Amino acid sequence: MATERLARDVESMPTSGSARLRPAYGFDDVALVPGALTIDPEDVDVSWQVGPHRFKLPFLASAMDGVVDPQFAVMLGRLGGLAVLNLDGLQTRYDEPAEALGAIAEAAPERATELLQELYRAPVRQDLIRRRIEEIKAGGVVAAVSTTPLNAAAYGRVAVDAGVDIFVVQSTVTSAQHRSRGGSLSLPDFCRWMPVPVVVGNTVAYSAALELMETGIAALLVGVGPGAACTSREVLGVGVPQVTATLDCAMARRDYLVRTGRYVPIITDGGMRTGGDVCKAFAAGADAVMIGSPFAQTAEAPGHGHHWGMATPHASLPRGTRIRVGVTTALEQLLFGPTSRTDGTQKLVGALCTCMGVCGAANLSEMHAVDMVIAPAIKTEGKVWQLARAF
Repeated sequence: MATERLARDVESMPTSGSARLRPAYGFDDVALVPGALTIDPEDVDVSWQVGPHRFKLPFLASAMDGVVDPQFAVMLGRLGGLAVLNLDGLQTRYDEPAEALGAIAEAAPERATELLQELYRAPVRQDLIRRRIEEIKAGGVVAAVSTTPLNAAAYGRVAVDAGVDIFVVQSTVTSAQHRSRGGSLSLPDFCRWMPVPVVVGNTVAYSAALELMETGIAALLVGVGPGAACTSREVLGVGVPQVTATLDCAMARRDYLVRTGRYVPIITDGGMRTGGDVCKAFAAGADAVMIGSPFAQTAEAPGHGHHWGMATPHASLPRGTRIRVGVTTALEQLLFGPTSRTDGTQKLVGALCTCMGVCGAANLSEMHAVDMVIAPAIKTEGKVWQLARAF
């Protein structure tokens, strides 16, 4: 009997070791296959929709203080994209955040994180939440804001009263139910209560994505730790490369759509630096992409050529770092060109439209069906002279 009981216990134990491992792929590991049909890039449609809001461009600016302030949100919105303002950031802690932003930009590298922690100790003010949303709305664009699950209920009420259009609940890893000593958030209840679309993230797994879609969210953010300023993968050891993460969550979206008839857009969040990365995200299943460091490099961004993640100022366990990205371009040039850069870091919209044309995708839905291959040599094959020039 003891032997039989032991055998049953062993069988019920979770699989361990290499049997639990599977390959996962990032943007540098894959390539897109040209289509049998090609389309004029001028004729492709890159628009997408979340809730009642339709956007000409499938580009979102990350909810990070070095990337988005109300002025940047208005400028990107007028160009057809969407910028998300961080309600836990400097914009809602200081009447005039420019001084704090300047101090961060000027801080020595060894002092930067400590300074961020000091500046973020100031409390978030509800009157500033209202004021920042009103500033964005005054610019005539869609106002989107982001906060953590812990603060979602309190800030959500203020944001709705101020006229917010899209509310993002975002953390390193988000689940359908969030509990803490400070309170809990039931996403199903929150989505039912909020009169505006609720976007939630982040996640990287099929099962978690499916469970989050069941709560009534309007869109899903995909990505754990791929951002240039994020160190969650180093500090916590968690994350899945973005191509695999997007593919897995897109499969959950498909299965959820088949069962319910409701389509939940997927936003690949982070890890993209070039037009090629962006194109691969859409081929993996993204309806839109959220990027940080490329926008932080624009002259219009508030970070003065610096970029840091939302978890960088954490009081006891920072999971990010301030990085200097420089000011290399204007916002409009980043998206639409013209450019003399040959590395794919500018004219991102043009790159996406051209790729869709080459692959025969007339819209983003058709882009999801583009053939993709595992190709780790895609950036090095035949590029000996380019690689030599890089050293």
